[in-house]
Amino acid sequence: MTYLDLLEAHGGSTCPALAGTLATRPGRDTADGANPDHHLWNNRGTWWCHFTLHRPDYTSERVRVSLRTRDLAEARCRRDELLRRFVR
Repeated sequence: MTYLDLLEAHGGSTCPALAGTLATRPGRDTADGANPDHHLWNNRGTWWCHFTLHRPDYTSERVRVSLRTRDLAEARCRRDELLRRFVR
């Protein structure tokens, strides 16, 4: 599944299957600028986004999706769009 699949399947609304709290580590996330590539990894030239969601029922889920780009700047934009839309 790619980020486009997620966005198209849910028409831009919040996805209940992915609702949860994003697992973060203070000092390592993009919010404070310490690591602008947090949640990104390059797999043979294609950028992927990977994050863990913690749910209210004390379960968690690892989410990994292809960002379908080889450009780091575009990958960062797509990652930010995913995290804005699917994480509350």
